[in-house]
Amino acid sequence: MTDAAATANDAHTPAETPAARDLFSKFDPLIAEREALLATGVRDPFAIVMDEVKSPTQAVIKGKDTILLGTYNYMGMTFDPDVVAAGKKALDEFGAGTTGSRVLNGTYQGHAEVETALREFYGTSGAMVFSTGYQANLGVISTLAGKGDYVILDADSHASIYDGCFLGDAEIVRFRHNSVEDLAKRLARLPADALKLVVLEGVYSMLGDVAPLPEMVAAVRQHSNCMILVDEAHGMGFFGQNGRGVYEEQGVEADVDFVVGTFSKSVGTVGGFCVSNHPKFEILRLVCRPYVFTASLPPSVVATAATSIRKLMHAGEKRAHLWKNSQRLHKGLTDLGFTLGTKTPQSAIIAVILTDQTQAVAMWQTLLELGLYVNMARPPATPAGTFLLRCSLCAEHSDEQVEQIIGMFEAAGRATGAIT
Repeated sequence: MTDAAATANDAHTPAETPAARDLFSKFDPLIAEREALLATGVRDPFAIVMDEVKSPTQAVIKGKDTILLGTYNYMGMTFDPDVVAAGKKALDEFGAGTTGSRVLNGTYQGHAEVETALREFYGTSGAMVFSTGYQANLGVISTLAGKGDYVILDADSHASIYDGCFLGDAEIVRFRHNSVEDLAKRLARLPADALKLVVLEGVYSMLGDVAPLPEMVAAVRQHSNCMILVDEAHGMGFFGQNGRGVYEEQGVEADVDFVVGTFSKSVGTVGGFCVSNHPKFEILRLVCRPYVFTASLPPSVVATAATSIRKLMHAGEKRAHLWKNSQRLHKGLTDLGFTLGTKTPQSAIIAVILTDQTQAVAMWQTLLELGLYVNMARPPATPAGTFLLRCSLCAEHSDEQVEQIIGMFEAAGRATGAIT
């Protein structure tokens, strides 16, 4: 071949084909990280299957009896006989589902009943039930605060709160976690005539810490055109004399415009809600897209929720025992030398902070092998660089189980080097 021919041929040689890319390519670093982790022989912390659930505090995982310490079943209502019976009765009488939205054919007697139970539980004039707690935040926040409005929120707010802001296209203003000073500073910078929604959480789910609501409410009320929404997903059931949440415990009920919550924690089933005394609250049923365009909860679910909520009105002994469990576990883990998310027990959530993902996974797996299930959490669910085991206590954990749990943490901590 002549030099000229070779040169011409080279001109048509295709360049090296780049690596194939598609819409999943953005996840490649996470996929590689997960594959490397599983290659070490550990079990996937985010793919546990409950083979059998025996009670609010006991399950079978891969054939092994396991104490449950990561379920959010704070008040232990999932196996309450009255709750279960109500669900069975509704299933028999109304069938498996509604196949429709609440604004069309999806409102049954049970949906009206659970909203009545919520109004009685919270002492409010209005109550709306959503298909999940996530949808409650998504729907209420996005409907209330739209383009040109402001949502002021804690930087550590739940994903559903952030997503509600994105859906409504509101301006997001973040303040440092639980900082009253930073909240006040950022409110002062906003236009006085702008409409504002301040979103707070009673209990923050990763570390289990509680918001200083009276100081925050006082800071907000220094400004005009502000409304306050408090998410009590992790506070409902055991905070306050009536179990309404942190906002009741801290005495700011009269100053809060909206309370959002979920049925998937203390109530023991699934669903979400918002309650309010605002005179125009009912219009949300016609303008809230995640409410209007979603099939309503099955009759059996709303029946269990209504029964559970009514029983939680009179659950003082359960609340007291749950607080006893929280105090005992917090002290036991602190005495062993673990670093916890809060210096004192503030809620039913106790977060055990580990040095890195390797140590967190090792602790999680060792505990599972010993017969204890907890949640492992990592960024972005946690603050940057924070890896932890989240313990969610239940009112049905016995004193003996709490002592067992402390013993298991001691054994796992020494085996993995988390404590000495």
